[in-house]
Amino acid sequence: MVDMRHSTEKLRDGRTDAAADPGSSPAASSPLGPLGSRQTDCGEFGLHIARDGTWLYRGSPIRRMPLVKLFSTVLRRADDGSYWLVTPAERGRITVEDAPFVAVELTATGEGRDQILSFRTNVDDIVSADESHPLRVAADDATGEPSPYIVVREGLEARLTRAVFYELVELGREERTAEGVHYGVWSKGRFFILGDLPEEG
Repeated sequence: MVDMRHSTEKLRDGRTDAAADPGSSPAASSPLGPLGSRQTDCGEFGLHIARDGTWLYRGSPIRRMPLVKLFSTVLRRADDGSYWLVTPAERGRITVEDAPFVAVELTATGEGRDQILSFRTNVDDIVSADESHPLRVAADDATGEPSPYIVVREGLEARLTRAVFYELVELGREERTAEGVHYGVWSKGRFFILGDLPEEG
């Protein structure tokens, strides 16, 4: 079982510029529902995931990748969009700048509608685009540039790096649907739209 409080205390104790222990700050209510009979609400854990996928504890990067991977296995997203680390014994909130994961590698097998697009994340999860793990492209609020994402599990997404997105675009093709002509990619028999194309004529 993952002991979150013990793990964050180890992080704090291992830092030369460690701040004071934030301690436990039980919340009156939680978007994850009521506490289990043996579960403690630890409030804020002091953890943050930056847009590039870096995990930080009280502003300092966590450089122990095995610990980051361990934390990632108990990451959950509540219905209100907040992020939590949850174990049978305890739970606490963390903050996420964009998506909690980053897709750093793309592997394509097969062709056409039988093509399978698989992505490796920064914590070495492997996920293939399909009905349960859809791809989506949103416009960045600041720049208007496309921001592509894939669902990894249970509402948790990975943002595709620019290099991976460019690879994905190279695999794309035009398809006509009831809504118009789109540019996108096939994976496991499903077409994922990357962008709209103007109608000819």
